[in-house]
Amino acid sequence: MLVGMHPHQDGPLARLRRGHEDLVLELLRKHGPLSRAELGQHSGLSRTTLSDIVTELIESGAVVATAPGTAPRRRGRPVEALTLNPSAGQAIGIDFARRAVHVSAVNVAHEVIGSASEPHDPGLPWEERIALAERLVGTLANGGLRLGALNAIGVGVVGPVGDPDSGPAQPWPSTDLPALLRKRFQAPVLVDNNTRLAALAEATWGAAAGGRDVLYLRLSHGVGGGLVVAGALHRGAYGLSGEFGHIAVESGDGRCSCGATGCLETVASVGAVLAAYRRAGGLADGLAELLGALEAGDPVALRTLEAAGTHIGTVLAAVCNAVGPGVIVLGGELATAGTPLFEPVGRALRAHIMPISRDRVDLRPATLGEAGGALGGIALVLHESPLLSHYPAAPG
Repeated sequence: MLVGMHPHQDGPLARLRRGHEDLVLELLRKHGPLSRAELGQHSGLSRTTLSDIVTELIESGAVVATAPGTAPRRRGRPVEALTLNPSAGQAIGIDFARRAVHVSAVNVAHEVIGSASEPHDPGLPWEERIALAERLVGTLANGGLRLGALNAIGVGVVGPVGDPDSGPAQPWPSTDLPALLRKRFQAPVLVDNNTRLAALAEATWGAAAGGRDVLYLRLSHGVGGGLVVAGALHRGAYGLSGEFGHIAVESGDGRCSCGATGCLETVASVGAVLAAYRRAGGLADGLAELLGALEAGDPVALRTLEAAGTHIGTVLAAVCNAVGPGVIVLGGELATAGTPLFEPVGRALRAHIMPISRDRVDLRPATLGEAGGALGGIALVLHESPLLSHYPAAPG
């Protein structure tokens, strides 16, 4: 569900034109500077249609035409090069996590130009979180951040984001978050689940960059994830896709936050793993101590991660057998355990996935860290903007 995006013309001709714009922008992103003739060859558009599209993109500021080079050319008009305009504007991403606000910004050429974060108390009111986000955004690009041709903000929040009329409750029960953000930043706002947005970010800039079918699992204080299918974020009915933490594991019997028992979250979240380590005789006040015990080769810590990793790999195999991703990305604080976690996850994954898929699924650690949700908000903007609809996928 996209919350707060400004409406735009959506007739057949408007959709066709946006598709042509998308194709031209995608080709410039993929290939870099191209002449009009080269754009015509790659796009298959007629000379007249391409000329109209390029003219409009130049006038909007999304594309710039550079001066002809000094190389010899044939007779006729100078051969100018067309390229995405990095200064056409920026897209902002904000991740309202449980205990922190993260912000990032990129320009229209997909270049990350800054990120910033600040922790806060979990009970901080939404109005103060928004003020914190505004202050952090003000620190990006040396305070010179501007919204231009692609003015929009992508926002990640904790919990389901669905249709406010028929879906689950929004995660901001007493605050019209999109309206407040629009008022603060004077720009359209898109809102989605922050873990799902982290999946999109990893598929756009991170560990699965370029992947069109990606499964992302975040192992944090909660356990959740996201799916990128055919290059697009999969939200599911009512915005409930990616709730992998609520898949039941065979031996789990702990009570989950969702009300059920035996969910993956009850054995693979940070708190659950710490509790299991303590029950087995380990001493750790927090994750840092557990990670230190792993590094020191503590057999209790290693067995604890072995058990959690086995559950994780078994659930991942079930999801893989259902949706068939090419890349699995593990993120979140627990994933920083590294090999002691990834090895048992990999073993369980190979044991339970269909044999034909064993050598076709690549398990990787996330690379974007705490900036993932905010960068995913930006990726959402680049995918859903009227100018870059379904970007970077070519129109069908």
